[in-house]
Amino acid sequence: MGPVELRTLLEALAQGECSVHDAAEKIAQLPFTDLGDAKVDHHRELRCGSAEVIFCQGKTPEQVLAIALDMLEHGEVVLGTRASAEQYKTLLAQVPDARYDDRARAIVVDRRAERPAVGHIVVASAGTADTPVAEEAAVCAEVMGNRVTRVFDVGVAGVHRLLSQQSLLREAQVIIAVAGMEGALPSLVTGLVSCPVIGVPTSVGYGTSFGGVSALLTMLNSCASGLSVVNIDNGFGAAAIASRINHMPAETLR
Repeated sequence: MGPVELRTLLEALAQGECSVHDAAEKIAQLPFTDLGDAKVDHHRELRCGSAEVIFCQGKTPEQVLAIALDMLEHGEVVLGTRASAEQYKTLLAQVPDARYDDRARAIVVDRRAERPAVGHIVVASAGTADTPVAEEAAVCAEVMGNRVTRVFDVGVAGVHRLLSQQSLLREAQVIIAVAGMEGALPSLVTGLVSCPVIGVPTSVGYGTSFGGVSALLTMLNSCASGLSVVNIDNGFGAAAIASRINHMPAETLR
């Protein structure tokens, strides 16, 4: 039973259309579905604000399909990260409204009624080679209900490109700054704005970048206050944190 079903059940209970005994029996099915290879958490949105996300890497197309179908049956949004074209094609054969962003490597099935996006997250990337990770962050943040603006290819090798975007950066409630190579972009961005900045190191770079370790260490050793850092290439993780920060003012006002 997912959040949509639970809300429907509570409404039926309140209106006398369902007995307490029947409601208890249905709630007993919570909080997950056991599919054998996976246990799908249908309480994630109730606890954390957004539904469980399918990490597709390492899963077979059939496993991704089974999880997605179960989530859809429970009225949840399907977001699959690190998804392959093969996994998407298998899902598309049974879910014709599934869409695939090949740059972000993300599968999305969102059947919710259109709703306004909250706040403002800016996703900035240092170079074009960082786009896959930056786009993963942007797509995931959008699915989580945030207004997202992309500012790509504004790295420190041509710092005037970033400085030309200062007014936009200052409008953000949170910024995700994605960079490989030496990973300097998040420090520079943090020194220009008052909002929280999340640095995402990427594995882009030559030999001594050590697959993103150099960028990661640069960000961790930054002297700019207000910068936090996620793991290498973790665009999804940055989006999840940014979304929680971005939703906090709206939740406080309720």
